[in-house]
Amino acid sequence: MALHLRKLCVGVESVEQLQDYQARRLKRGERLRHDTRMMPKRRDEVIDGGSLYWVIKGLIQVRQPIVDITPEVDGEGRGFARLHLGPELVRVAPRAHRPFQGWRYLQAADAPADLAAGGGAEGDLPAEIQAELRSLGIL
Repeated sequence: MALHLRKLCVGVESVEQLQDYQARRLKRGERLRHDTRMMPKRRDEVIDGGSLYWVIKGLIQVRQPIVDITPEVDGEGRGFARLHLGPELVRVAPRAHRPFQGWRYLQAADAPADLAAGGGAEGDLPAEIQAELRSLGIL
C-alpha cells in the first residue's frame, strides 16, 4: 500500500493556476519538482506509488505522483529534499485541511478518492462547495 505526502501549495489560488504554472515549467524544458527542508524517513514507501496531495486554499484538491525523492545541497551547504513529480495532476474529492508547516505523511486508506475522469455534476461546483456537500453527506 502506497504512502503519500500532503503539502500546502503556498501562493496558489486554484488547481488551474497550479496547472498553468507547471505547464510553463514543462514548456521551458524544466522538470517538475518541489523542494522541502526535511527528507522523508520513509522515502522508499513514498516513491513506491505515492503521490503529493496538494492543499490549495484550505482544501486537499489534487494529487501528483512522486517519481523520486533525492537529497540535495544548496549553495550555502544546507541540505534539503527534492521531490521529483510526475506531470499528471489528478483531482480528488475536496477535503478541508487546516494549515501546517512542511509536509505530512498521508496513509493510502486516509487519502481522498480520485474524482472520475469525466467528472459528474459536482465537477462543475467550486471545490469549497463540494467539500461542504461531502461533509453533509449530500455528495
